Amino acid sequence: MLMRASRGPRTLQAVGPLWRGAAFLVAAGVLAPVLALLWLALGPGAQGFAHWQSLFAHVLPQATLNTAMLLAGVGLLVLIVGTGCAWLVTACDFPGRRVLHWALLLPLAMPTYIVAFAYLDLLHPIGPVQGAIRWLLGYDSPRQFRLPDLRSMGGAVFVLGFVLYPYVYMTARAMFMSQPAHLMEAARMLGENRRGAFFRVALPLARPALAVGLSLALLETLNDIGASEFLGVQTLTVAVYTTWITRSDLAGAAQIACAMLAMVIALVWLERNGRRHQRYGSAQRMRALQPRPLRGAMAWAATAAASLPVLIGFVAPALYLVWESAKRLRQGGGISHGLLASLANTIALAAGVTAAAVAAGLLVAWAARNPGGQGGAARRGRWPARVATLGYAVPGTVLAIGLLTPALAFDAALATAFGWQGLPLMGAGVVLVVACTIRFLAMPIGSIEAGLARIPPAIEQAARLLGETALGALRRVHLPLLQPSIAAGALLVFVDAMKELPATLLLRPANFDTLATWLYAEAARGTYEEGAIAALLIVAAGLLPVMLLARSQLAAAHAADPLPVSSATP
Repeated sequence: MLMRASRGPRTLQAVGPLWRGAAFLVAAGVLAPVLALLWLALGPGAQGFAHWQSLFAHVLPQATLNTAMLLAGVGLLVLIVGTGCAWLVTACDFPGRRVLHWALLLPLAMPTYIVAFAYLDLLHPIGPVQGAIRWLLGYDSPRQFRLPDLRSMGGAVFVLGFVLYPYVYMTARAMFMSQPAHLMEAARMLGENRRGAFFRVALPLARPALAVGLSLALLETLNDIGASEFLGVQTLTVAVYTTWITRSDLAGAAQIACAMLAMVIALVWLERNGRRHQRYGSAQRMRALQPRPLRGAMAWAATAAASLPVLIGFVAPALYLVWESAKRLRQGGGISHGLLASLANTIALAAGVTAAAVAAGLLVAWAARNPGGQGGAARRGRWPARVATLGYAVPGTVLAIGLLTPALAFDAALATAFGWQGLPLMGAGVVLVVACTIRFLAMPIGSIEAGLARIPPAIEQAARLLGETALGALRRVHLPLLQPSIAAGALLVFVDAMKELPATLLLRPANFDTLATWLYAEAARGTYEEGAIAALLIVAAGLLPVMLLARSQLAAAHAADPLPVSSATP
């Protein structure tokens, strides 16, 4: 037994470099598309200074301005809606509060392009909403009265803002729930009214959380292609897609993608800068803020205000999709073979991405633990995990353009070496799986790292003293304990891979459609009925992680608010 126990440390040293080396390879794979993009945009194949000059003269100014305006409008809207709703359900008690505190998360199940798809029909000049308004006002024709066109910058801000506000709502609510009540009470005793206490105490303390939520919402806005194109806004993402697909100009698409990459760096800097002073310590647990009961018209006004984002961002589009899907089935149209094939392709793609992302995430998270490591060794173990999570910040179009050149070169080498025809990797969808894996790798890494942090080191030490190798300890001890964390990360990856549109549009094999690309094509043709069925399937899948998130929010709310609301003092 003593001999077996003594082999433990030597085995750890022998296996450790292998894990770290594999984790470095994963991190290098995440960085490779970005480096390839820079080489494609700035290297010898970039067609020189004249090409850049043409882009700066004709493409980049308008696309950059549109993107900046869209980011500013969406950012302002998600801050107002997300922060306002978070404070309302935290600081006030009103009818429906306990339902709304998790229902406000439901728009997360709606991809932005699906909401745009729904509202284009709902708010059409001869659609149901404008028809009802004209009937109420006594008008007969769209020529007499019509709402502003949704295909505009304002329409894009409206759609994206009411879908993405939950990112700010989640982080702001968590921060408001953790703020000690005595800070607000002290502000009131010093003469501040409730509004002043909110703006001068609660809101400044929530700044780090608001920065995180805002940066996530803006990154999703930058990644969007479907909603922007449906609504007629020529953003940088749309410019990358049209430059490559319509003009077959890969170098030009890479150069535009570099401008997007600069915006990503600016947004990441915003998030890091906002979190600089996020650490607040306390020697003991403080009493949480108790909600103030509202009465009469004020209470119902609060209910209406908190319900409006849910109605706009989830209920109205969901009801539209259900209605259009039911109409399609009632008319005997059924579900076409093409849509069923798209569903099968979507499940296969999501399953492949999930398997690859979970395997890579487990490898990177395990290497980042670096048990027993100190100083430089510990930092080297954590560095790949930090780099590997950067893929989530890179828009799908940027990843796709960055992967195209190395993938085409590798395909050509394989075809030459083995005598294969065509593009073996691109044609088999391997490149698309790699792109989605890089994009969503942060989810399993974060989930598995959180699970590993809850496992006491003594458990592994006991296994090693009993003669287990590092790999044996992972297989027989950690993996059984990590099953909930792995399952949560896998679910998030699976659902996001089902919804992914930008990378899928650029990297999918020929004659390969997913539900997202099927919906994109249906919307482009203006055929809404079967597109609604595809959208409904995507939303149904997206509800699963939102339900888990709502469950955790509900548990946190009960823990922070253990007393009956009626007993709270005003």
